[in-house]
Amino acid sequence: MPKLKTKSGAKKRFKLTATGKVKRAQAGKRHGMIKRTPKQIRDHRGTAIVFEGDARKIKKYYLAG
Repeated sequence: MPKLKTKSGAKKRFKLTATGKVKRAQAGKRHGMIKRTPKQIRDHRGTAIVFEGDARKIKKYYLAG
């Protein structure tokens, strides 16, 4: 059976940390900032860690190179 290719969409959306956790961008920052509170905008800066259950699936199916 051939090797599984890494999903190119997942490559662009997720990164692995040194300890093996999956990092993602914060959602809800593309448009419509005017209707969000400054606190919401502040809280969505930077990146976030994916929950463990979802991270297992992402690593197994999408980042398996």
